[in-house]
Amino acid sequence: MYNSPHHNFILSFFNWLERRWATPAYGGWVLIGIALSFFGAATNTMAGWLYVLSGVLFSLLALNLFISINTLKQIHLKRSNIEAISAGNELTIELIVKNPTKKVKTLIEIIDELPLDLSGKIINRIETLPPKTETKLVSYAHAKKRGIYHWHHVILKTAAPFGLFYSSRQRSIESKAIVYPQVLPLQTCPLIDSIGNEETKQRQSEKLYQNATEGVTKAIRQYRYGDPTRLIHWRSSARFGDLQVRELETITGGEEIIICLDNSSEWESEYFETAVIAAASMYFYASRQQLEVRLWTADKGLVRGNQVMLETLAGVDFGVSMTKEIPSSPLIWLSQNTDFLSSLPMGSRCLLFPPIETYPKNENILSIFYDEEIPLQNLLQKPL
Repeated sequence: MYNSPHHNFILSFFNWLERRWATPAYGGWVLIGIALSFFGAATNTMAGWLYVLSGVLFSLLALNLFISINTLKQIHLKRSNIEAISAGNELTIELIVKNPTKKVKTLIEIIDELPLDLSGKIINRIETLPPKTETKLVSYAHAKKRGIYHWHHVILKTAAPFGLFYSSRQRSIESKAIVYPQVLPLQTCPLIDSIGNEETKQRQSEKLYQNATEGVTKAIRQYRYGDPTRLIHWRSSARFGDLQVRELETITGGEEIIICLDNSSEWESEYFETAVIAAASMYFYASRQQLEVRLWTADKGLVRGNQVMLETLAGVDFGVSMTKEIPSSPLIWLSQNTDFLSSLPMGSRCLLFPPIETYPKNENILSIFYDEEIPLQNLLQKPL
């Protein structure tokens, strides 16, 4: 239906009037028409009872106008912190409404203007708010998609006491909700395990080295219960008259798992969301395996820690400028293009998304390709 500029102007005017004063409801317009009709008839006939009727109706309208405007004054709103959730769950949204005045507030409608990606508007209604009291309104919004959501306004609206005039006021309340990406419960992940095996071999090497009778001695200390007898330094023991053992230097390989989400390139939105879920799932899998794990994105660089990682992935977007260098140690690369494949460090792994259909030129890199027909959880657990 076509809306003329004149029609839009009228709607804008009445919206402006409602936000600052009040506008008649349908019943109010009807009553205004009847009151004017009685007043016109009284003017023509000079009948006193018609003046009385029109006066009563105008008084009723004025009373409703005055009460509807004053009902919304001095109502205090406070937002409770919104607890972060994972995509697919429901946000719990709490709003505290307080009436600090000595008068009862009635028939109040509170419109919480959430972003459309959550649930759009949430409407709460309060029939009676006694003086010097507060009430907590609890609402729920289904979060289908990860993200960091901000909204800034709550609208108070009333037509008290007779429903003849609507009055509304917009209150500024900064609100923030974090929806983390979904995390898949992986039982195994070859992309992680193949790099993690290098760490395991390093640890085994350290263990063999520590158990050896020959090695680089870091220090001599007093024998403690449980120390291997082969580490006893007999010459020092004879000199001090007490058993002394050698402490050997340990070798640390410095290996760690780095999961890199290539958000500097252009993605298809569906594939990018899948890549975010894969990155979060692999991060937690590596953490459960007690591996050192970090997340890299093109704009944030390396981050560590479950909460920091989740917040980074909640707000990550593609098509950004690459301001951080790609790590030089072996990594797991998630991408939809081949621009950086040939320059990835030796020993890296890849999870590649369409339209990539060929194996990367770097023969030292093992890859798996995303297949829409295979559930992501099964794909991440598939052998390389």
